[in-house]
Amino acid sequence: MQYKELQSKGVDELKKLIREKRKALRLFRFGSAGSRTKNVKEGRNLRRDIARILTKVTEKSS
Repeated sequence: MQYKELQSKGVDELKKLIREKRKALRLFRFGSAGSRTKNVKEGRNLRRDIARILTKVTEKSS
């Protein structure tokens, strides 16, 4: 997800997106524990997306 895409979204939409990304990260972690994961870069990308969204939420709320 690009940072430019986040600029047009509201705080509620961003919070919903954070919940979805965190759920996906949780599923990724449990999938990798059972070695079902094929794309190992997905975890890093999910963490970075969450950080971008949290940064945007902080900017919009202050």
